[in-house]
Amino acid sequence: MKSFQAMTFPTIFWQKSNYLIPYPQSTAWMKAYVKQIYAEKAPECLWFLEHPRLYTAGTSAKEEDLLNSENIPIYRSNRGGQWTYHGPGQRILYVMMDLRKNHPHIPARDIHAFVYALEEWVAKSLEKLGIQTEKRSDRIGLWVIDPKTGKEEKIAALGIKLSHWISWHGIALNVQPNLEDYQGIIPCGLQSYGVTSLQKLGVNISMDEIDRILIQEWENFFGSPLQPMPRNPDFTNLDM
Repeated sequence: MKSFQAMTFPTIFWQKSNYLIPYPQSTAWMKAYVKQIYAEKAPECLWFLEHPRLYTAGTSAKEEDLLNSENIPIYRSNRGGQWTYHGPGQRILYVMMDLRKNHPHIPARDIHAFVYALEEWVAKSLEKLGIQTEKRSDRIGLWVIDPKTGKEEKIAALGIKLSHWISWHGIALNVQPNLEDYQGIIPCGLQSYGVTSLQKLGVNISMDEIDRILIQEWENFFGSPLQPMPRNPDFTNLDM
């Protein structure tokens, strides 16, 4: 990533992986990348990707919330939150931003404003598809009222990690994952609520199209447009 040295970063870049990224590889790469951001040798960045089937345990995860009769791979994570599922058909949005400095709509070192902006960004993107989401003060993420059952179901989960005020990890948006895989955990420790997806709600959309909407909406909540990364990073190169 040496080509970014001595640059200024008026915008945030986005990059996309079109193949399934193993979870350990993604976390190792993010950990190395945020060190580069902290040293001002790399730009702030969003990473759009998908993972293979897996469960992750956040820092508040409880062992009794793991069922996993199918022996899906399990990974411990240093992000906030409890148990969550990742898999094909779920858009992962890893957000690596330098919160030491002000952004147009987010004051420096204001994690609450940052999380609020992330949730609003995804909520307004889904509104473009006719999906009305809701937030709850006692549980993080975005929720939808199932029109058939009236039950609240989660459509997007959020788990953020800060390292010296550089953010990593991010958002998991259910586009068209296999929702049966959620049966191996109690998602986020909330047994009384279900999970849903755009597909379950009748919205059949490609990853490319949902990405296009998310990229367009970004500027409304973070104050500057997303730009494509000048070149695709080597996710196997942890030295960058």
